[in-house]
Amino acid sequence: MFCREHVAQLREHEQSFQEKGARLAVIGLGDQHYARIFREETGITFPLLVDEQRQAYRVAELRSGNLLHILRSDNKAARKRANFAGFRQYGMGKNPFQLGGSFVFGPGNVDRFAHLSETFGDNAPVSALLAALP
Repeated sequence: MFCREHVAQLREHEQSFQEKGARLAVIGLGDQHYARIFREETGITFPLLVDEQRQAYRVAELRSGNLLHILRSDNKAARKRANFAGFRQYGMGKNPFQLGGSFVFGPGNVDRFAHLSETFGDNAPVSALLAALP
């Protein structure tokens, strides 16, 4: 549910990213079939890359959650927020404990911004991503 929430936020502000000369792309864990369904359900038009083997996740040193993360107060607040906005969990997926991240890269292989999720629903605010752009 949290990846759908974050992608919806990015989609909503896609024009703002484009006005700053940036392009959006997302990486997901599912296979091509899941990616096609995800694209249709979320309505995104920017690239959706598939990383079934989690290679990008390992290179970026993204963390994994565990069952205790479900009990964390910040996770409960994020779940309440996402549910209120209409986002739901549609199954557990191949790697249900994989946490995400958000990155802004610039020309010349420059890392402008990195946010590694600490728990489920800990996504970088779109305002922070936009602020990282020149």
